[in-house]
Amino acid sequence: MDAVSEAESHILIAGGGMVGLSLALLLHEQLPAETRITVVEGRALPASTAPQNDYHPSFDARSTALSYSTATLYRELGLWTSLLPGLAPIDQIHVSRRGRFGSSLLSSAEQGWDALGWVVENPCLGRTLLAAVHACSRVTLRCPDRVTDAVPSGSGVRVRLAEEELEADLLVIADGAESTLREKMGFLTQRKSYGQSALIANLAFEKDHGGCAYERFTATGPLALLPLPPSEQAAHRMALVWTLDPSDAAAMEIAEEATFSRALLDAFGYRLGRVERVGDRHSYPLALTEAVEQVRRGCVVLGNAAHALHPVAGQGFNLALRDAAALSHALANAADTGADAGDTAVLMQYAENRQRDQAQTIAASDGLPAMFMVNDPLLSLGRDLALSGMDMFPLLRREFVQQAAGMAALEARHG
Repeated sequence: MDAVSEAESHILIAGGGMVGLSLALLLHEQLPAETRITVVEGRALPASTAPQNDYHPSFDARSTALSYSTATLYRELGLWTSLLPGLAPIDQIHVSRRGRFGSSLLSSAEQGWDALGWVVENPCLGRTLLAAVHACSRVTLRCPDRVTDAVPSGSGVRVRLAEEELEADLLVIADGAESTLREKMGFLTQRKSYGQSALIANLAFEKDHGGCAYERFTATGPLALLPLPPSEQAAHRMALVWTLDPSDAAAMEIAEEATFSRALLDAFGYRLGRVERVGDRHSYPLALTEAVEQVRRGCVVLGNAAHALHPVAGQGFNLALRDAAALSHALANAADTGADAGDTAVLMQYAENRQRDQAQTIAASDGLPAMFMVNDPLLSLGRDLALSGMDMFPLLRREFVQQAAGMAALEARHG
């Protein structure tokens, strides 16, 4: 890479996953033309020469839930049309508890939205983001390569890569929950193990999901089924995220398809009829990981490196996107006033502005599973009444959906 001139600002993003690439696009859109952006990713990424909209859903593709606020950001970046082939809208969300009377139905029509959210297949999202980054003249993608260390240097940081060093005004650490760079630089983290595992798989059901997502609280934890677009192999596809004891998750991962299907229907019920096909199953341990410190002079921790959440309600990626949008907005304001991208005051203000949304989202993701697992008769009745009350009071439902969709944070950014 050519040396960065004194007139230029240089932002380096360590991590070329969905969060890192999204941030690069936001920065390219909002920062001055003299700003250069480098994305460093340890994996070899494709050149992405195929048309962005040439995507065909695959039965076993991994997927991510996009909130309304995240969809709004991608629309603003001009990516929505390219994402459409891999999207399934969530028109309704049915929330219930196994063996109890309480339930609630959340609807996009009540909000006046075209959907409450969308489920996108990761290959479609990754391909679209990568193609958009390749089209950005001021974004350089270095892969496979990795950031091994960073030290203060003047008003910025000197970043060590595998075979060379670069000067940057700001380093963004976005290389995942197990970030070695975050640990190398001494950012303290706190980790809370849930003592559970998430079992994930794509399924095909007998009946059409009709755009409805299901969040069912069971004795072992939440069970989520999210709508997926049809593929050539199956029409009524859904993505499963099932919280289980680690031993049960391991057993279900390798169980015969008939055994797995019976256990799933026992926990979920027969709203969608029989399970007609079961895709590859994978499980991973669940934990809440938070960076105690997210900013310092010339450095920001972002995405799962900053906070990796319980998958209940699918809030982790969407929270990270709201952080990325707020960071790009803060850096654009700093550029307007002549402040450096790595200025401590700028980054501390960003962190302060994000505290409330992060705290509320993390508390909800952390507290909901535990609340529904406590086996107390009075608490059980209260939970049932709360779910039923959500159905009875439209204002309460609308407020809940607005918060979960991240709209307050989005409106604050535009305001």
